[in-house]
Amino acid sequence: MESVIVSAPGVMLGKTSERLVVRGPRPRLELVEGGPQLFLPIELPARPPLRLVTSAGIKGPPQPLRRSKAEGGPRLTPERVELPLFRISDIVVAAPGVSVSTDLIEACCERGIRLSFLAPSGRPIAMLTSPMLTATVVTRREQMAAYGDGRGLEVAKAVVRGKLGNQAALLKYFGKYLKTVDPAAFGQVREAARALGAGRREVESVPGSRVDDARGALLAIEGAAGRHYWRGVRALLGGHVPFDSREHRGAADPVNAALNYGYGILYTQVWGALMNAGLEPFAGFLHVDRPGKPSLVLDLIEEFRQPVVDRAVLASLTKGSKLEMREGMLTEASRRLVAGAVLERLETEVGFRGRRHRLKSVVQIQARNLAAYLRGGEAYRGFAFKW
Repeated sequence: MESVIVSAPGVMLGKTSERLVVRGPRPRLELVEGGPQLFLPIELPARPPLRLVTSAGIKGPPQPLRRSKAEGGPRLTPERVELPLFRISDIVVAAPGVSVSTDLIEACCERGIRLSFLAPSGRPIAMLTSPMLTATVVTRREQMAAYGDGRGLEVAKAVVRGKLGNQAALLKYFGKYLKTVDPAAFGQVREAARALGAGRREVESVPGSRVDDARGALLAIEGAAGRHYWRGVRALLGGHVPFDSREHRGAADPVNAALNYGYGILYTQVWGALMNAGLEPFAGFLHVDRPGKPSLVLDLIEEFRQPVVDRAVLASLTKGSKLEMREGMLTEASRRLVAGAVLERLETEVGFRGRRHRLKSVVQIQARNLAAYLRGGEAYRGFAFKW
């Protein structure tokens, strides 16, 4: 099951038989290093025998426009792209001026395919899913009850531990390449990782019997850890691209804009996973309740920011990729680059509890693990990024 991201304006999405149909900015042949290559107005993983170029990079030799005879393969003509619906897990519309047919919406709801909409900045706008995905009772009752007992506190602590552990792991992963190349930067990264480890240990000693008793202390630890982490990131990027500090909304520099855009893509994955697990996205534990704020999405996303988005963006930048801004936003080409890198990372297999899983599958597994814990199962543990 794959994700499809629509990153070009003017695209029309529809359905014919059992296939997604994409019409719009025509697939175009451009001369790039190595010869002419095929570019599409959408991002999707490549499958043989037809090899496509996405923003993740060049995938195989150039191919003429033609229909693929492979089972489950994409069909291409100069005017449209078709992809079997059974291969799609979610569709993300991340561009203006995109139209979606009601037939496609119905087909997506019937098949459990999430249809999400993001602003060009990566800010989530909407998600369309079948109402039957949330037709659960026991899990949600236990989720609400857990807020007032020790389960809610344990989930909040697990969220903070997981986030700080993955922040430290990511700094160590990228920092190891600096040890001989830039000893000064390596020292800064190492100190930041050590501070994150100390903060992670503090979580266990936070007192309280319910999450409201401990939220202030947990958020204070998380805030201090964030300052150490982003100083470490600044040291990592020092020889590649300017980066001063983390900015959320209204980011004016390419690094923060890329992170925000990538988090928007991850946001849709986490939200959909929580709904599939029968959980209420707006009833979190660490993040406070607020109208229109999906607190549980913000809770679960914390353990995946570093292994999915931060790693993808930092890897692209440290390998020489260039991101450009226009009118306060990433250019379309830069958004394609970020989307492709994040999608590629989500498809990467990682070790998790003794088995190999794609990262996007780990997101769903963790949502189900959280639901099981709230119903009385084994303690919830955050996903740990191995460096």
